[in-house]
Amino acid sequence: MLFFKLSATSLGIGYIGKGAGTVAAVACCICWYLCWAGGYPPLLLSVIITLLITALGVWAGNVVEPLWGKDHQRVVIDEVAGMCIGLLFLPVNVKYVLCALILFRFFDITKPLYIRKMEHFRGGWGVMADDVLAGVYTNVLMQAVVAFKLF
Repeated sequence: MLFFKLSATSLGIGYIGKGAGTVAAVACCICWYLCWAGGYPPLLLSVIITLLITALGVWAGNVVEPLWGKDHQRVVIDEVAGMCIGLLFLPVNVKYVLCALILFRFFDITKPLYIRKMEHFRGGWGVMADDVLAGVYTNVLMQAVVAFKLF
């Protein structure tokens, strides 16, 4: 059980309380930057890491939901997975990582464009799906920013 609680809370970040989702997303950005600054992350490795975090989030969400309730605020692995999706295939520099963080948090908090509907899934997918879609929207916009050299 401890493994699932640590996973769901992203090594305890979820216990912070209010703002834990933002802290988890920032922590993800810092790790991503420190691992791959100055270039593109290794394609296969970054995709595998993102898929593993997402799968672990679904699994942990299924386990902790009966204990804590549906999509409890302690569960922040969904923010980490969504942030990873938002950063995939992008050059890793401060301006792009920061822009992706802002876009991801915007989508995650406001939940436009069918993101809110993703919360209706049950179990771990209900926890993860909205943040996965927020990450996809973030990535699509960031790909346009990079392609059109908007900054």
